[in-house]
Amino acid sequence: MTAASSTSNPAGAPASGGRTLVAGLGNIFLGDDGFGVTAVHRLMRQDLPPGVETADVGVRGVHLAYQLLDGYDTVVLLDATARGGTPGTVYLVEDAEPEAPASSGVSAAGAGAVIDGHRMTPDAVLALLATLSAGTGGRRPRRIAVVGCEPACLDEGIGLSDAVAAAVDPAVDTVLRLLADAAAARRPGADGAIGAGAALPPTGRPQRRRPTDKELQP
Repeated sequence: MTAASSTSNPAGAPASGGRTLVAGLGNIFLGDDGFGVTAVHRLMRQDLPPGVETADVGVRGVHLAYQLLDGYDTVVLLDATARGGTPGTVYLVEDAEPEAPASSGVSAAGAGAVIDGHRMTPDAVLALLATLSAGTGGRRPRRIAVVGCEPACLDEGIGLSDAVAAAVDPAVDTVLRLLADAAAARRPGADGAIGAGAALPPTGRPQRRRPTDKELQP
């Protein structure tokens, strides 16, 4: 699962909307950092809406940034996301924009200088995407969301911790709801927006308001 792989729904993109990409990021040799790759492989076994593509990106963040300029309307990124919550907490960040922290994999100025090409967080990918879009005139996706999970252990080793392994199915459910909302949003008068930064319970729908600091374990 370390090499990038992808699948797509053979029905193709619907006429009323664009293509959607769901990409799993992370290094499966660093414990819970393999969350995104594990989740996207589980998602590949689901019956997805027309026009939805899935990709195991692994550590190939630079490749992903270029791929995001390939005409996608909606992108969902799956990754281990350390935000200080309880391990296994599933996060949803809608309308994601790069924060470019020092550890994200690119310069804080967002100039696209890659610090660590073998581990780029969603922030780093989005910062590089902004640079590539400005430099090439390419169109970035209209909508980008991140579904993350609070890791318990990022030490060397293969396999997820119990808390993060238990969060994979709730994360997949969250992605499926996002895809359903995206399809609904293409219908006239529908609103598929979901509050930014929500911490999600293992069951039930995402919070439809701006989040508080309350976090729920799966």
